[in-house]
Amino acid sequence: MTTGTFEHDGLALAFLDEGEKDRPAVLLVHGFASSMRVNWIEPGWVQALTEAGYRAVAFDHRGHGKSDKPQDPAAYTPRMMASDCFALLDHLGIGSATFFGYSMGARVSAFAALAEPQRVERLVLGGLGIGLVKGVGDWDPIAAALRAPSLDDVSHPRGRMFRAFADKTKSDRLALAACIETSRDELTEEEVGRIGQKVLIGVGTEDDIAGAPEPLAALLPNAEVLAIEGRDHMLSVGDRRFKQRVIAFLNAPS
Repeated sequence: MTTGTFEHDGLALAFLDEGEKDRPAVLLVHGFASSMRVNWIEPGWVQALTEAGYRAVAFDHRGHGKSDKPQDPAAYTPRMMASDCFALLDHLGIGSATFFGYSMGARVSAFAALAEPQRVERLVLGGLGIGLVKGVGDWDPIAAALRAPSLDDVSHPRGRMFRAFADKTKSDRLALAACIETSRDELTEEEVGRIGQKVLIGVGTEDDIAGAPEPLAALLPNAEVLAIEGRDHMLSVGDRRFKQRVIAFLNAPS
């Protein structure tokens, strides 16, 4: 596995590159408060993709993991974060790739597909359904939870969940609070309708954050849905059935 950093927008961003260089590339775009290690390495995605004959490329978003962590909310719009994706592909000499995003990473990947469609071959949107258009609820309590002195000061249930997750991953909580303020930009139904790539939407049936996948699929010209039975937002990403369906989706003719 090749690991290192690349520079973009004045930031040093950590990445990994695994698999044969002549194989089709899959860019893995992780979720909020996570990292490439938590979303993609530990749940076995990098291994699964490379064993299936793909080149797995991933990075830590600005504000996350081992990447630089600005605390200015203006740094975290989905368009800015999508530009990091293309900068990594440029750094590695990759013309185009399948974009596989989870949660916030799915939102970033959708913005990327609109920004430079010729470079996004297919899309896998995990942990995000119609929330891409309608939003994913009130996240101001999450920002407040991240800025609170300790977990003991947080009573909001979802705020406690994300604060505990951020503490567990030893994240920069102020950078994450800045990120959550501006990374939630939504796409309109008309914009979603312009995403012409083949899309797989995978959402857990117990996920109370993503929004239903079927209404989003109905807006897309070429989408299919995987309902990940019995999984919530945190557990869907590593599900074995999700891996099997993603590999089958990647292997299907374009």
